[in-house]
Amino acid sequence: MDRVQVDILGLSSNPASGGAFALILKEVAGPRRLPIIIGANEAQSIALEMEGIKTPRPMTHDLMKSIITAFGSELQEIIIDELKEGTFYAKISIDGQSIDSRPSDAIALAVRYGVHIYVASMVMDEAAFVPEEEEEEGDTEVDSESGKRAEEAVPAKPKTKLEMLQMKLKEAVEKENYESAAKLRDEIQKLNTQEN
Repeated sequence: MDRVQVDILGLSSNPASGGAFALILKEVAGPRRLPIIIGANEAQSIALEMEGIKTPRPMTHDLMKSIITAFGSELQEIIIDELKEGTFYAKISIDGQSIDSRPSDAIALAVRYGVHIYVASMVMDEAAFVPEEEEEEGDTEVDSESGKRAEEAVPAKPKTKLEMLQMKLKEAVEKENYESAAKLRDEIQKLNTQEN
């Protein structure tokens, strides 16, 4: 399976989301971002570990790590390998065995073990986006004589529903409204599926 290594870019909460958080993963060797909506408990578990904050009693993912270690096993890597109807699926690899997991739990364990996080290429192709500033940097033309950037053209108004949704997706990401971005991404995915 082709896969892409990612790092955790950050966590973002949205007061309108009812306690859900967006976990943003960034492609290590590229500009794409992948937002995944996770619960508050998993977000807290990931954030505490990333900040190096130890709780007086072990949290669920600390307990899981202790159990895995007590049996003489090691977590080797995790992979987010599927996206079905807007839901991400993951697998954790322990001593060569692949075990189903929610992405949030897999990532909470990955940060505790310091192992690589991967996303299947087809999942990245389907659900990831490139932030507008990254697109602009890559698309900017440079005048060969002066070495200066060419004037940016005024963007044309989108003509199709797909272009409208893509524009709204960029706006949602810029405003860090990742819950809306995830919904828009799903709508775009449905439109692309219908066209094919």
